[in-house]
Amino acid sequence: MTDHHIFIGEALNVAYPGEVYIYARKNPAAEPHILSVNQELERFGRTIVANAEILLVGAHEADGGRGAVYVFQTDTWEQVARLTASDAEIGDQFGYSIALGMGELMIGASGRMESAGSVYVFRENNDGTFSETTILTAEGLEPGDSFGSAVAIEKNKAVISAVARGAAYAFLREPQGWRQTTKLAPDFLTEQSRMGSALLLHQERIYVGAPKQGQGIVLEYRWDEQTSQFRMSNQFQPFNREEVSQFGAALAAREDELWIGANLSNQGRGTVHQFRSGENGWTEISQLMPNESIGRAAFGSRIAVQGDIAVIGSVYMDSRAGGAIILRHGGTKWVTETILINQAKGHDAVTGGEIRCTEGMALRWACMDVDLTSFLPIPEIGGSRGSRLNDIWGWVDSETSREYALVGRNDGTSFVDVTHPEYPRYVGNLPMPSGSVANVWRDIKVYADHAFIVADGAGQHGVQVFDLTQLREIKGEPVTFKETLNYAGVASAHNIVVNEETGYGFIVGANGGGETCGGGLHMLDLRDSPRVRFVGCFADPNTGRRKTGYSHDAQCVIYSGTDVRYSGKEICFGSNETALSIADVTDKDNPVAISMATYPKVAYTHQGWLAEDHRYFYMNDEGDEPQELVEGTRTLIWDVSDLEDPVLVKEYIAHTSDTDHNLYISGNLMYQSNYGAGLRILDLTKPEDPEEIGFFEPGPGSTSWSNYPYFESGTLIVTSRSEGIFVLKRRALDI
Repeated sequence: MTDHHIFIGEALNVAYPGEVYIYARKNPAAEPHILSVNQELERFGRTIVANAEILLVGAHEADGGRGAVYVFQTDTWEQVARLTASDAEIGDQFGYSIALGMGELMIGASGRMESAGSVYVFRENNDGTFSETTILTAEGLEPGDSFGSAVAIEKNKAVISAVARGAAYAFLREPQGWRQTTKLAPDFLTEQSRMGSALLLHQERIYVGAPKQGQGIVLEYRWDEQTSQFRMSNQFQPFNREEVSQFGAALAAREDELWIGANLSNQGRGTVHQFRSGENGWTEISQLMPNESIGRAAFGSRIAVQGDIAVIGSVYMDSRAGGAIILRHGGTKWVTETILINQAKGHDAVTGGEIRCTEGMALRWACMDVDLTSFLPIPEIGGSRGSRLNDIWGWVDSETSREYALVGRNDGTSFVDVTHPEYPRYVGNLPMPSGSVANVWRDIKVYADHAFIVADGAGQHGVQVFDLTQLREIKGEPVTFKETLNYAGVASAHNIVVNEETGYGFIVGANGGGETCGGGLHMLDLRDSPRVRFVGCFADPNTGRRKTGYSHDAQCVIYSGTDVRYSGKEICFGSNETALSIADVTDKDNPVAISMATYPKVAYTHQGWLAEDHRYFYMNDEGDEPQELVEGTRTLIWDVSDLEDPVLVKEYIAHTSDTDHNLYISGNLMYQSNYGAGLRILDLTKPEDPEEIGFFEPGPGSTSWSNYPYFESGTLIVTSRSEGIFVLKRRALDI
């Protein structure tokens, strides 16, 4: 913020490389000027620094992660320079942090030297250009420390953090250049404290936030002239202690006031704590909080304050679409003046004709032997600002043979007619139940022309039952539907499983109220749909992180494999966080655990599916890739020909390293949704040696959540969490 302008960056929209919104400080409610640059750049706007003459915007993922900083004139918003590092390499992330001092500019490159990190110093020349003068590091840095994560300058002093190490380093500018004086890393803080996530230099005092040290803490350091070192002089903590508040996530100063953001406090709505310095030291004078109607907005994620105006970043507003709240001091207190948000936007829809995968691309999306028949962005399937997609399932109307995609959002369910895959038609929206809250997870299954919908972490959601035959009546504009019935035997649940052969449903991961069954199988009789009847629980306490038998996902079938002891029985294969669980649930009054099996390098047993002959069970682990326990995306291949002794016979390791999420099997093909790697299609002709034969990747920064491969037409429907729904077709349909 400057005397005349407010700057807000939008760096994470998947359809744009980043934008900066420039608002008039006198009238922030007026339409902003929007800055953007080359469409190939990414994360433009994550870091913004300005004074009366220039605006600097970081784009740390530009040029393959080498990074860049753009310089604009504030009178015309004309770009006058593009700064890069003299020795830039892929992954350096130059521009991750920026600080502007008296004639000097510091730019963090936290990814440099295997993420040990560095800071580049530039001198401002008389003609307004900048010249690189030196590169700063700190003593004892190691790969992964991320030095340069944040930086602050005031006069002849600077402070630079290495948040992964949990430390900050003070520097003093002398005639011969910058010299490290003090390492700020008190023994009572852990390396996981994220010390240095926020930095501030004000009135020659350093303030360092460590938001993950318990509920969070901020440390104050003062310059000691005798020792030429910074010494800790104070510690700030919130009076209303919360287990997780991230106190210290953001810092700002106004004269003798210190403002500290605690963006996860107040049940996720966020708080800004105001402290004032006086004769008796620091005193907390106020806590600023948003209106309860704003929800879990993370108010206090960023703070800028100057004179009588404050701008408070609220990055989780509207389900993480983000926003900023403008406060103005009215003489006695701070009051909300306006809320700044952008409009929901994304890639343009693609309809009207198949886009062939040619030379590895279908328009902007990477592919191999998978063609794009259409794409609908989230706003065009009923998503509002902040809507994100998750699960997807399909339904075929037995009367009309029309095919429908049932698309989960964090705030409801969208219905899309994909009968003509090149011309998908949004039919309508089923909002989440009144009194529930939007959250990441929603899951949908179908039985007897009814959809059964659950959501995790959604409060009093229950199971929404919806009569799908209503969809055939919609010919014109999309409709907002009402649920047919709500089963309240659980509050929230992670997933729901349906065995269409038997007419039984199995809620898994139930929590927050009702009969949770330890998070295991909450069994329902669906045969009188839409009426639903609870018939019992099953949980294997040898599995699950808390040893309650929690099941994250499952598949339940009438078993037709080679183990004749269980032929014709209803068998459930559970992915239970820590193990594979196999159970006989034929008798709902007396379900029986058949076996459980663990495997090497288990992180989070997530989901799996049976081969059609029930000989093999293919399973994924959602945690092994992000924890770097495996070299590539891993699929576990279980031989379950003996249900009482499942054997892990092979681990398929893909050439990608993305997190695997949901996989389904149809015929001899396995369809995997693997986050950034998108839809991957594997040939299972050799069951223990899958071979990838096709893929379709979402855009950069997107997450492929799930897919549905069971339409007889061969149409594939895939959700990308932040983009929309893809309607695809595999190039060859016979293997």
